[in-house]
Order: sequence, then structure tokens, then C-alpha cells
Amino acid sequence: MFNKLKNFFSKKLKVSIIDSSHKLEEILHELSFEKVIGIDTEFDWRNSYYPNLSLIQISTRKNIFLLDCLKLDNLNKLKFTFENKDILKIFHASRSDATVLFCSLGLKVFNSFDIQVAEKFISKSDHKSYAKIVLKYLDLKIDKSETNSNWLKRPITVGQINYAANDVRFLIRIYEKQKKILKKNDSYSIVKDLSKKEVISGSQELYIPRLKKLKFKEKMAKDLFMWREKIAIERNIPPSFLFKDKYLKKILSIYKESSPKKDIYNILKNKELVDDLIKTLDKC
Repeated sequence: MFNKLKNFFSKKLKVSIIDSSHKLEEILHELSFEKVIGIDTEFDWRNSYYPNLSLIQISTRKNIFLLDCLKLDNLNKLKFTFENKDILKIFHASRSDATVLFCSLGLKVFNSFDIQVAEKFISKSDHKSYAKIVLKYLDLKIDKSETNSNWLKRPITVGQINYAANDVRFLIRIYEKQKKILKKNDSYSIVKDLSKKEVISGSQELYIPRLKKLKFKEKMAKDLFMWREKIAIERNIPPSFLFKDKYLKKILSIYKESSPKKDIYNILKNKELVDDLIKTLDKC
């Protein structure tokens, strides 16, 4: 009974919404004294080239801070916290958060630990969701019903606040339990290295992993891919909104025919884009 009560009160962290420069300055000062923090992000990335960042959640052993990124204009000051190698940052699925932080704010993360990476190493199993990891280590069920809610709408609802807070509430406690297991197995440093690789993979321009995944050998194929990226950035839309990856080879094949415009138009549905694309390929 004592342990259950102790665990109950230990998870009652104070939740604060940070929506002004003054509040941000205060918590940045407080974070500078921390050795371990938990980090997560909430964003919308359905209809834009870059993610639209809504919240950055940061937890300590006593507090949870929800940074309202739609109301703060000095988020670049987070650089000291995220790049401070003396502060360990705990994530779940760090590559995704690193990508959002890098693309939205140009932030890079140093000294990280990914509880999902750790769990894969510990249990030797497939993908482990945050909810399953919380259940395994803390015997608690968390509500994930707000996952696909509108994070760009204000005011933030009570449900969204609770959801966002829970996404960082348990990170440090789980890390401490995983650390004991990993230290016992002499594999803590391995997981730290793997976590670092995840963050590095996320901290780069979006086209780099996309291009690498497609494994193009022909220069013209790379040029077509980069043309699509350029137009997507200009229009702030996902590249797939122009045409999906499966059409890359087909467009090249059509281009090499004698009269490609009509067939390429059937894919792009835009005469100006077709003309611009053909000019680009003509230069190859």
C-alpha cells in the first residue's frame, strides 16, 4: 500500500501552460538546473511541407511545462536547453520529435535517450507504443484519444492538455527503470548511441532521407525528385500532393517519349507545372 501511494503522489506533477515571453524566460532559467528532462511535441503535418508545431512539452521531476508555440515568438531561446550536453533529454520515438524541432525551429538535440529504442533493445520485440511501455513499467493506462485532434485550434481543450501532459509525465520514471536494466546488462551506452543516431537522422532537411530511401542512380531521376521538392516547398504542400513516388519513374519514361506533355499533364493536372518540369528535365 505504501508503494502504491508513493507512486500515486510522485506522478502528480504540476502542469503549467507557457504562453508568454516572461513565462518562457522563467522556465528556461529553471531548466538550466535540471539534469534530466522529458520532451515531446504536438503538431499538425497533414497538409503542409513542413510540420506546424503546436506544443512543446517538457517535464522535470516536479513540473510539466506546455509551451504554446502559436503564442511564443522567442522559441529560439530553447537552443541552450536542447543543445546543452549536461541535460539528458528523454523521448519516445525521438526521430519524429527531432524532425519537428529541426524543421520548425532549427533546433538540434544533444544528449538524448529514447525509451522506445531502449524497449526494443530490452524486450527484443517489435515497435512498442508509448501507451504499452507506460503500462509495462508503471501499470497505468493512458488515454490516447486526442492523438488526431486539431492541435492548431485555440483555446486548447482540457482533454488536449491532459493528453499532452501525459505524453511527458512518465518519461523520466520509465527511463530510470530502463536504465537499471540496461546497466545490469552492460548495454546502456549502446542504447545511448542508438538514441543519438535517431536524433541525428531527424535533424536534417526533409528531402535527404526521402531521396536516400528511393535509391536513385540516374541523375535525371534525382533532378525530377528535387524539382518536386522545390515546388512543394513553394506551395507549402506535401510532395505527394503533386504526385506520389510511384509516378517518378513513369514521368521519366513519358518524358523520354517524343510528345510527353499530354501524358504528364494527366498526372500533374497543371499546364504551367508541366511546362516548368519539362524545362527542368531538358537541362539535365
